[in-house]
Amino acid sequence: MRFFEEKRREVMMHIERFMLEKKDEYLKPIDTIWQPSDFLPDSSRDTFFSEIKELQESAQGLSYDLIAVLIGDTITEEALPTYESWLTMVEGISRNEEGGWMQWTRHWTGEENRHGDLLNKYLYLSGRVNMRMMEVSTQYLISDGFDIGTGHDPYRNFIYTSFQELATNVSHRRVASQAKKDGDTLLSKMCGVIASDEARHAKAYKYFIEKIFEVDPNEAMLAFEDMMRKKIVMPAHFLREVGLKIGQTFGHFTDAAQRLGIYTAVDYVDILKELIEDWHIESMVDLNETGEKARDYIMNLPARLLRVADRMKNPGLEYKFSWING
Repeated sequence: MRFFEEKRREVMMHIERFMLEKKDEYLKPIDTIWQPSDFLPDSSRDTFFSEIKELQESAQGLSYDLIAVLIGDTITEEALPTYESWLTMVEGISRNEEGGWMQWTRHWTGEENRHGDLLNKYLYLSGRVNMRMMEVSTQYLISDGFDIGTGHDPYRNFIYTSFQELATNVSHRRVASQAKKDGDTLLSKMCGVIASDEARHAKAYKYFIEKIFEVDPNEAMLAFEDMMRKKIVMPAHFLREVGLKIGQTFGHFTDAAQRLGIYTAVDYVDILKELIEDWHIESMVDLNETGEKARDYIMNLPARLLRVADRMKNPGLEYKFSWING
């Protein structure tokens, strides 16, 4: 185990210099990147209350399922303290406070922090949300932990973040599209810029794994296989409401997303296909027998998952969330 951990740390030290070279491409300058106040009513202006009224009128056109998905996405974003603490425990990240990987983690956290701030303020102003019930669910999600099957292994963690950033990009992008159809152009713009952040972050984590594959292809392949056998669980898979057990609300949240086509089983397969292509899994060389078997499993997985997805029925059971007024 000690040899395993030391090798991982050496690989992280090796790819750190590539990360530092690309950091300014994947993370934007703080002084110029968008902030939540760029999109929300300005309380210092005389037009503040009329802007809130306009926001609320637009929000009234959003469907129940879309509000539910938006709240679930917001709670997921606001559980950021969990994700930051998780990243700092990854092997090779926290060798020292001013190391490259800690710089990355802090800057990435700062960018992600704006997402929850923006969506939370929008939902508060919209008048459609029981904010206390939503806030309780957020605190539950942070308190209940974040077990995603990666341990402290940087390979598994960066495979997870590659997948997850792509998934959140899909979700926010689709919410933006649906909000525009429902007549809420402000929400559409907000979710659009968040989706752009997620796409940029996904590109970064995919690049990190690409560099890992270059120096340790066999172990990286085994990590990829292991994560796909376990299935990539969403950060909000422990989501719950007052009086419910851990994870009981998550299924209802994903049902709403599936009904609207915001994030579906087919999207999961499409993301897997993208990673297989971007990491050149099919043409990977220098694999031993176990690595080849892992590659075979990964290459055959999309077709298997699509057959399962084709048999899935669209969820029809509607659920009344404690988060939504009325």
